[in-house]
Amino acid sequence: MMFEKTLSILKPDVVERGIIGRVLSYIEAAGLRIVAQRMCALSHEQAEAFYAVHKARPFFPSLVGFMTSGPVVVQVLVGESAVKTYRDVMGATNPSEAAPGTIRGDLAESIDANCVHGSDSLENAEWEIKFFFKEHEIMSSMPNGK
Repeated sequence: MMFEKTLSILKPDVVERGIIGRVLSYIEAAGLRIVAQRMCALSHEQAEAFYAVHKARPFFPSLVGFMTSGPVVVQVLVGESAVKTYRDVMGATNPSEAAPGTIRGDLAESIDANCVHGSDSLENAEWEIKFFFKEHEIMSSMPNGK
């Protein structure tokens, strides 16, 4: 088995709507384990730095604005093929294209308020996890409890 870590962000719409627990149930049902988690408010500078890869895109200002509009929950998830597993659980970025049974397909309200962010590669997961967490803040437990 290939256990990986990936980053998850429950976006401000999830926190504001009070559906953190519902989103967590999708994560756990997929066999992913949360090994680090905290709620925080991103500053404008943090959001710009985190999403810098999108700086030239037309949606960048609204993305930064949305991500700083309220608290988020940042998490490190671990599991077998965690990056792909979580991306499958999240569903398509645009909720209207997301399959039923996915977080975005079931819970997201719009392409902007689409509930969650997840790393898109192992390399990005490593960078994103380090952006939010120090190594000692991440538990070593794997999904099978070992």
